[in-house]
Amino acid sequence: MSSEAARTRVWRPDWACPAAHILRQQRHGGGDPTYRLDLAGRHWRGLRTPEGVATLVIDVRAADGEIHAEAWGPGADWALASVPGLLGADDDVTGFEPRHPVLVEAWRRFDTMRVGRSGLVMEALVPAIIEQKVTGQEAFAGFRMLVHRFGERAPGPGVEQKLWIQPTAEQLRAIPSWEWLKLHIDPARSRTIVTAARVADALERTVDLPVEEADRRLRTLPGIGVWTSAEVRQRAYGDADAVSFFDYHVAKDVGWALTGTPFDDAELEAYLEPWRPHRGRVPALLAAAGLRRPRHGARMAPRTHLPARVTRP
Repeated sequence: MSSEAARTRVWRPDWACPAAHILRQQRHGGGDPTYRLDLAGRHWRGLRTPEGVATLVIDVRAADGEIHAEAWGPGADWALASVPGLLGADDDVTGFEPRHPVLVEAWRRFDTMRVGRSGLVMEALVPAIIEQKVTGQEAFAGFRMLVHRFGERAPGPGVEQKLWIQPTAEQLRAIPSWEWLKLHIDPARSRTIVTAARVADALERTVDLPVEEADRRLRTLPGIGVWTSAEVRQRAYGDADAVSFFDYHVAKDVGWALTGTPFDDAELEAYLEPWRPHRGRVPALLAAAGLRRPRHGARMAPRTHLPARVTRP
């Protein structure tokens, strides 16, 4: 597939790791250009690591209890070293008590679930900002266009897999306003991305901080609030306490599943308090069990006020 030699690693988790499910936590929509699932069931990721770009492929061999990983590019060694954390090895479930009968049953079925940790803040932050206050359809389309327009192909066999890597912070800072509009990303969100890109190096260093301090630093940036910080901490930091408050569905789904009545965000925050520092496991477990309120109403409609085509001024 490529003349470049692959770096390899075999990792044997010490629990029945549901690697495929945990990996999908990092995907942003079915058409995420930085994530591919091939016909053999292998998971491909295009990464921009601290040591350079990389293509990472993970082959889950459940029958053998092994994870086989290969990587190409300057960041290959970093990517391979990140595999255990990416698959939840750093997530400590000690102290988590399901408490509610519905959660007890969900935990019985999904007690191997863990929160993965990519260790890449901007990789998680850029799509999270794009997903602010818009439909998933609009957000995923905007992210795809951003990566295809300003990103780059992943190294090695990533080219054959049509795998891409997100733009650099420098590239994000240089994108003019009219180009963001062509991507259907409005000025509020594009300003937030550019602001974050200006301090990208400092943000990446927060992965080594306690999650409370990382949350505080993330939310000092204009345009990054509770929801965006939680989405990033779930993926980049492996924070099992992170809850996506102010999400369109989370509070309603948790309330419906556990009490029969949808919650608002204040009710959700109060209800989840006894599970601290594992609050994020509650909505994750319910989602894994397929427990969400029936969708009877109309879906949130994509916005139509952004121009499909904008000419440069």
